[in-house]
Amino acid sequence: MPEYLAPGVYVEETSYRSKTIEGVSTSTAGFVGPARFGPTEGEPELLTGFADFERIYGGLDMLNFTGESGKTHNYLAHAVRAFFEEGGKRLYVSRVCDTSAFKAALTINGAGSPPAGTVAVNARYPGEAGNVVVAFTFKLSRNILDTGGVPELMGASNYDLVWVTDTASPPASPPGTGDLYWLEKYFDNNLWTYRLRKEDPGDTENDYLVSELDDTVEVRILTVSVAMGALGAFSHEQSWEDLSFHPGHKSALTKVFTAEPANRSTALYVPLVMEAGGLKNGVAIAEVLLAQLGDSVASPPVSWLDILSESDPTPSELTFKIQLANGSDGNRPGAEQFKGSEDAVTGLKSGLTAFEDLEDISIVAAPGSSCTDYDDESDRAATVRYLISHCEKMRYRIGVLDSTDGQMVSEVRSYRGKLDSKHAALYYPWIKVLDPVTGEELNLPPSGFVSGIYARNDVEYGVHKAPANEVVRMAIGFETLLNKAQQEVLNPEGVNCFRFFEGRGYRLWGARTITSDPEWKYVNLRRYFAYLERSIEKHTQWVVFENNSTPLWGNVRSTVEDFLYNEWKSNHLMGDEPKEAYFVRCDRSTMTQNDIDNGRLICLIGVAPVRPAEFVIFRIGQWTADRKK
Repeated sequence: MPEYLAPGVYVEETSYRSKTIEGVSTSTAGFVGPARFGPTEGEPELLTGFADFERIYGGLDMLNFTGESGKTHNYLAHAVRAFFEEGGKRLYVSRVCDTSAFKAALTINGAGSPPAGTVAVNARYPGEAGNVVVAFTFKLSRNILDTGGVPELMGASNYDLVWVTDTASPPASPPGTGDLYWLEKYFDNNLWTYRLRKEDPGDTENDYLVSELDDTVEVRILTVSVAMGALGAFSHEQSWEDLSFHPGHKSALTKVFTAEPANRSTALYVPLVMEAGGLKNGVAIAEVLLAQLGDSVASPPVSWLDILSESDPTPSELTFKIQLANGSDGNRPGAEQFKGSEDAVTGLKSGLTAFEDLEDISIVAAPGSSCTDYDDESDRAATVRYLISHCEKMRYRIGVLDSTDGQMVSEVRSYRGKLDSKHAALYYPWIKVLDPVTGEELNLPPSGFVSGIYARNDVEYGVHKAPANEVVRMAIGFETLLNKAQQEVLNPEGVNCFRFFEGRGYRLWGARTITSDPEWKYVNLRRYFAYLERSIEKHTQWVVFENNSTPLWGNVRSTVEDFLYNEWKSNHLMGDEPKEAYFVRCDRSTMTQNDIDNGRLICLIGVAPVRPAEFVIFRIGQWTADRKK
């Protein structure tokens, strides 16, 4: 408590109300699976739309795994699209990739003299989609040399690369018909100016001060723009304008396309890496790239020299293109890749393991992992078990499981019989959509659609309501059209079915988990308790290390009761009055002296959740007006 040492008036702030508990979000999902491009380890980025997925992980085009005769549908990308189309708002994606996958690359070799060394251009991540076309466009500015009075460069920056040409005949200083230099800020005669550098610092044999230039010389800034064509994984062109060649420039090629980015946006949204091995200045790097134009640097095309008159604002442009090659999707990832791991050196995580550090995920799926394209049935089964194990370990998550494509009713029933968990739900059959890539009908695993329906249900109604009797917006059919008799076989087993109803469309018609424990057989019950538990846990952290005595117990009771009262008022709990809906006890009846001595505060909470009206029964009989009551 504060000290009172000198006489005076003391004003103190205090609180006479209990702490509050805010309900946590339950609509954030996490998908794991192979994609065309993007990071394969590290913390996944939060996506808020399918466009985010395209920029980082590529589009819907098919995957081409090594050793397989044909291409495979990109089930993860289709599931992400379905998630957002069905009403999902927030999604994390963990890309899995076999270690045999390769990054697309090309080494640009210097040609002729003086270029020496190479410039390597690589895709940042492995995948066949990295085999893109990259265009380099060189641009010259206006003449930036002002010789009126003291010669100076207008609009130049440190490390800019300049093209110097001599318009006099015979040539004046510096000698030659034209050459490349990089600018270095230089303090000369009590003034800041520039020194035109040819080599690295320390080699001044070919250097010139701006003060040595005269009106027979033109100096133009040379920049380069890089564009990656709308090919491969990317449905749009990406471009980077007005880049410099010198490694020291703030917009240097090797900084914009660095292999070890300092910020997350570069790592996610810049898909190229450029390295200049052994080339230490902008002149050397530029000469290697310019050699690809097919002209000697010392004798540039006329279009370089004969453009940019004072009345012509258009810069000169020359372009060459390269095709990155040898990118590969590698082998089809197996159960161990889906499970993921933590790198012992870097600490980066992959697969499902990458989701362990993300607290806001409540829905997890591995779209397409149950597909028969995965020939090894035991490997498919292992992936499902890893998914269930992850959800049970993380406690507040539910796994959305896909049935196998092409399964009959008896087969999916047998498949369900091998699983038992209150943290997972199984859905059947696969959903038929129109593939936007091929324009043909395509059967997709249901987990992406279901996860979106979960999120839509939570936003529109609340997590307490069963996510069923909801329209599947993207569906144009199902792989198997089920009738009532077939669902009567599957529903008691905990297999959630999709049904078509005349006049009501294609709907999700089931909301059960795959547990043998009848107390947790409904999806909404499991998810609602996860919501309650997580909300209470997250917003009662202030209790830790407080004095474990009667005032604290009363404060805890009041905090939890206020939260549950709000749930009851929102019709999320049963009961006509609060005492029928919930109880909260935290006093001497819930703790022994031994508990208190060992620092344990025990609060007992009981709630009466709302269960879905799964079977609606109307009993109708004949009644006559003169019947005696």
